[in-house]
Amino acid sequence: MTQRRPSAFAAALAISLGLTLSGCGDMPNNRSLNSTNQPLVERRNLTLDLTPSGQGLSIPEQQRLAGWFDTMDLRYGDRIALDGQVSAAARDTVAALAGRHGLLLSEGAPVTEGFVRPGMIRVVVTRSRAFVPNCPDWSDKYATNLTNSASDNYGCSVNGNIAAMVADPEHLLKGAEDAGATQVMTSNKAIAAFREKAATAGQTTTVSSQSN
Repeated sequence: MTQRRPSAFAAALAISLGLTLSGCGDMPNNRSLNSTNQPLVERRNLTLDLTPSGQGLSIPEQQRLAGWFDTMDLRYGDRIALDGQVSAAARDTVAALAGRHGLLLSEGAPVTEGFVRPGMIRVVVTRSRAFVPNCPDWSDKYATNLTNSASDNYGCSVNGNIAAMVADPEHLLKGAEDAGATQVMTSNKAIAAFREKAATAGQTTTVSSQSN
């Protein structure tokens, strides 16, 4: 009994099926409207150890701390805490220097590397950063998207813009808490500042209080 060789058509069909199946492993598999590319929040603790005095902080130590704050370019969203045996005078001094940047001291310091030596205090600045990892992602192949799934790059643009624009990245984890003031008070403060601002030279600003 002689064996029949497969025809050229059958061989070509087998090769094409093999190539098709081998490409299925790269197909996107997210068939929902939920994005797999979500922002992540990364925290970093920066520390400076100071030697307090009976009056809180000496002038040289205050200058060190003020220069460090300036170098850090403190901004909204940064959190400042104190660790160690902190006296009320030292806390008030640090709070005053932090207030120059519009920041308040936080209660409770995060865990940092090493330990605070006896007789010293540690100033901890916690800075958060929001980003979307692995973006952009063009690894998928639409030629083999047989499940009509979302692209691997789906969500990179929107969530990347949110991560870049959010003023305080911690708000992506937990929204801002009510400080006791209503939203109307907050908006009126901004409107009052706009109305009371002195006009620039050669320009006149007229604001009408009538509503449309």
